[in-house]
Amino acid sequence: MSAAEALRGAVEQLTELLGRAPETVSALTPTETGWTARIEFVEVERVPETTSVLASYEVALGHDGHLLGYERGKRYTRAQIDDKDGG
Repeated sequence: MSAAEALRGAVEQLTELLGRAPETVSALTPTETGWTARIEFVEVERVPETTSVLASYEVALGHDGHLLGYERGKRYTRAQIDDKDGG
């Protein structure tokens, strides 16, 4: 399965389970068992939009593209900047 097919499968299956459309896909990585993807969803819409709450979901797919599992990770406001470098 190609990366594009895995990405489409992850988005479609998680969208069906959560009942809402994703905001963006922030990662897609091949693994020994298939693929993992990180997909961002709006959890709480607020005005202004910069205060809306988003959540990052980690999705595991098998080599055949079927969803093996998912887990909600961090929640954050849209305006929050992820400072991975610590500076």
